[in-house]
Amino acid sequence: MSLEEAKTLDAKYPTYKDKFAVPTFASLGIENDKFDPATPSIYLCGNSLGLMPKNTRKVIADELTAWAERGVESHFNHPDKSLTSWVDIDLPVVPLLAPIVGAKENEVALMGSLTANLNALLIHFYKPEGKRTKILFEKKAFPSDYYAFLNIVKLFGYDESHLIQLEPESGETYLKTENILKAIDEHKDELALVCFPGIQYYTGQFFQIEKITKHVKSQNPEIKVGWDLAHAAGNVPLQLHDWGVDFAAWCSYKYLNSGPGAMAGIFVHEQYTKDNSKTKFNPRLAGWWGNDSGERFKMLEEFDPINSALSYRQSNPSVLDVVAVKSSLEVFQEVGGVSKLREKSIVLTQFLEDLLTSSKYYIAQDDKDTNKLGFRILTPLNQEERGCQLSVLFQPHFEEKSKNIMEKVNGYLHDHAIICDERRPDVIRLAPLPLYNTFEETFLATQRIFEALDSVAENH
Repeated sequence: MSLEEAKTLDAKYPTYKDKFAVPTFASLGIENDKFDPATPSIYLCGNSLGLMPKNTRKVIADELTAWAERGVESHFNHPDKSLTSWVDIDLPVVPLLAPIVGAKENEVALMGSLTANLNALLIHFYKPEGKRTKILFEKKAFPSDYYAFLNIVKLFGYDESHLIQLEPESGETYLKTENILKAIDEHKDELALVCFPGIQYYTGQFFQIEKITKHVKSQNPEIKVGWDLAHAAGNVPLQLHDWGVDFAAWCSYKYLNSGPGAMAGIFVHEQYTKDNSKTKFNPRLAGWWGNDSGERFKMLEEFDPINSALSYRQSNPSVLDVVAVKSSLEVFQEVGGVSKLREKSIVLTQFLEDLLTSSKYYIAQDDKDTNKLGFRILTPLNQEERGCQLSVLFQPHFEEKSKNIMEKVNGYLHDHAIICDERRPDVIRLAPLPLYNTFEETFLATQRIFEALDSVAENH
């Protein structure tokens, strides 16, 4: 693997970096006399917080102007007639959001935050009855998910024994699909709900959503299947409707580049909303923004839920958040969508893998020596079982932070304006995104990793 090969691949696969604001050495406050302060960083952290689309600044400014010029009247009379009045501000986002997760437009809504939405969906879909009281999910799920699952069973009067957690077998770095299917078979008579991540945040494993969902339904259609798509939405192609998923939740500040703490999204299969009416609906956490918009401002004490996932909205959405999400989704639409980006992503991540595995510091996953200096890849090496993230574990481990290998490597990367995501004690997550990362950047980032390890080896 060479710099020349990287440049050849960059000529073949376009980058859309010019649509994003990229931090520089100067803006990051990094002083390195080998680089001009205006040199852009190599940003491999879109799996944690995506870069800001340049247009986002303008669309937010437009709404601040509306607020300044018309105040509350912008809800129904926006000063810029080319823009949406605030009362309907999130509706133009729906047709942009649906293709991201492979849904019909009546199956998605922009609302809330990831865990708040997950809790709202759990209270609606977790229906323990008889022996079917348990939730199947992964051990070492993102802590928010664990807290949500723990508290939902407790709210229904159960304890931790009603949580079934799966973890990788000894010596494995990720959870094999066959083990998930086996657990479903073993617990099919006591499961009320199954909920896994679309992509595991720590290892980067892309779960086989369709296969797992359909297997659950083949065992017992009454078991509800949900997915946390925080690391999958905008990263890999999804077909939630066709796969028969009951519900899903995701954030939009990672691969969807909508800003820190940005508004999140939900999917609810249309079978649960198409028959909504004043007299027939499944109870859920509700508010006035889920009510029929034609009746909303009559302030009636009568819940008439919208016949779509919009009925799960509780409050009027944050205008500034909504337009930030829309700004990013328009970029996805412009470049051809997630499936088109996935073509480059597979090649780009494979390029990263090939660079890493060609290093003298690479340690195979089945090598049990934890004292050897180097790194191993925790993420599945099968392209179909991952998104764009590779999780790299550095060793050996030292308790003292100043001596630990991962900390040394991460510090060296940061000094060279290569922005990654560290996960203590020993992992750095590298995520080259097809939207704004290049093969050349990926090549340079790996060379910096090797340089850092060379320096450690000299003093090891």
